[in-house]
Amino acid sequence: MATLKEILTRRPVAATIRLTVPAGGARPAPPVGPALGQYRLNLMAFCKDFNARTQKYKPETPMAVTITAFKDNTFEFTVKSPSVTWYLKKAAGIESGSSRPGHVVASTLSVKHIYEIAKVKQSDPYCQYMPLESICKSIIGTANSMGIKVLNELE
Repeated sequence: MATLKEILTRRPVAATIRLTVPAGGARPAPPVGPALGQYRLNLMAFCKDFNARTQKYKPETPMAVTITAFKDNTFEFTVKSPSVTWYLKKAAGIESGSSRPGHVVASTLSVKHIYEIAKVKQSDPYCQYMPLESICKSIIGTANSMGIKVLNELE
């Protein structure tokens, strides 16, 4: 239950904006500029902050970012790690998944690859309290739906 002080200090939210921006590549041009500009947010402050936070990732890595815009023209944002499908495609070395998953195998991966992806995804805010085994099972399900076969050991 929220205390009275928390309720009184809450800022009214104008919007929640969800974007996919390349790591270290936030510029005031589209798609970032128009999305933030319509809520009169400081574009350069967001770009500098985002690029500083995503420095450790390789350039052009697609990062999901959720921006909360407040009515007093301030904002805060959370950056999530890249999507599981992006990691699976990179690990398998393919451009896209199978056109007929379950019938045509696009590529194969080992359980070690899945485990490494799960360790990275565990740092996400939504997955930090999930057991690693559950994250691995979810990633295996995603791989199956993309037509990527998961083996215990690669030959």
